[in-house]
Amino acid sequence: MSAVFDNIFSGLADGSVVPYIGPGALNGVIDPATGKAIPADSDSLIIAMNNGQPMAPKLMYEFPRAAMNIELKRGRSAVNKFLDATYRDTQWSTSALHTWLAQQKLPYIIDCNRDTQLQKQYAATPHTLIVGIARMAGTGYRFKLFQYDGTQYSAVEQEAVDTSLPVLFKPLGTPLPESNYIASDADFVDYITELMGGFAIPSFVKRARQNKRYLLLGLRLNRDTDRMVFSDVIFGADKPAGWALIPHPTDKEKRYLERLNVEIVNADVADFLTAAQSWNGSLAAA
Repeated sequence: MSAVFDNIFSGLADGSVVPYIGPGALNGVIDPATGKAIPADSDSLIIAMNNGQPMAPKLMYEFPRAAMNIELKRGRSAVNKFLDATYRDTQWSTSALHTWLAQQKLPYIIDCNRDTQLQKQYAATPHTLIVGIARMAGTGYRFKLFQYDGTQYSAVEQEAVDTSLPVLFKPLGTPLPESNYIASDADFVDYITELMGGFAIPSFVKRARQNKRYLLLGLRLNRDTDRMVFSDVIFGADKPAGWALIPHPTDKEKRYLERLNVEIVNADVADFLTAAQSWNGSLAAA
């Protein structure tokens, strides 16, 4: 295990390994006022969206399905309002993983959560923000680009992006600097279709991502939606393509990751942070 982590940390240090973080990265994050955990994984998001109650079993299968149900009943704005209230309007405690990642000054991070933890950690650091969008008229692309100058975001065209800045990629959206989310089944159908067609990744990222390896942190891969986004976002990866920290992986996860040439590490985010503290390379201490 320690040899695996040595390879991971070495790759993070030289920029050849890209973190790809999911809901488990937010474990331990709470609302200090109530003590409630941040809704991040599928089940907790569905229950929070439904006023603290589970939905029908077929809707509990996956958040996009439940969000589609709400959208059909109450409109797309109802889902967006819930996500804004959850991720923009609620103050959450700070995530240890996000704090550590920001300290490393990595060139490229992919964050498949819809919260603002990572952006807040980069509040003093100029960076480029890529936000996934879906079902938007007037554009052939499925992303918006923003440049952050250390104080505020401003929209920027692909050709004008400063490629020397670190890149934060939020495929499923964020409320900052404006609310854009990939949430319902309809959103994902549109987004994944364009992702597969090459219209959801900026050209400068397509160039920079060639032969990168990836570190999957806090994301289970038991659902087609997550698998399809992951495999397309890491297109052009090195061989082998990296590591997935998944404790007790399912057979489905094993088969899928073997096909992508991603090594499974039977560990979680807490194990990763513990290993980071003891690693003696050039990365900042956790």
